[in-house]
Amino acid sequence: MNIGLSEINRRAVVKELASILADEFVLYTKTRSAHWNVIGNDFAEKHKLFESQYEQLDNIIDNVAERIRALGHFVPGTLSETLASTNLKDEKFSSYNSSSIIAILLADHETIIRNLRNQISFFANEQEDLGTSDFVTGLMQDHEKAAWFLRAHLDKS
Repeated sequence: MNIGLSEINRRAVVKELASILADEFVLYTKTRSAHWNVIGNDFAEKHKLFESQYEQLDNIIDNVAERIRALGHFVPGTLSETLASTNLKDEKFSSYNSSSIIAILLADHETIIRNLRNQISFFANEQEDLGTSDFVTGLMQDHEKAAWFLRAHLDKS
């Protein structure tokens, strides 16, 4: 493969992308669980909110996986690989009311945002991969918007 990135750099990029993929998958799973299990008088509204967000995460997961393939590597595909690579806590919701679920999902989005923000310069400067740096910038913006929507439901700025 001759795309202007050394195999060493591509391997380092893919390792970080696999961690990003793991985070996205864990958040997707939690958001799906939120969609299925939310209770309360705001059920219908939150059910739709969580559905919209897990659909966005599903798209993100596919895009991250395809980025890994575009860089010439295979995508980790087992739950054990996902759990070994994630920065998020794989946890069951302690309560299924929307406020407590949203607080957990918001914290996860914010963790991902911070991690992606750090990765932007790693990909661009250390690995000389401006394409992945740009790609990750877009992911960060997607998570910033999702976090904003969740934050708005908690009435926090």
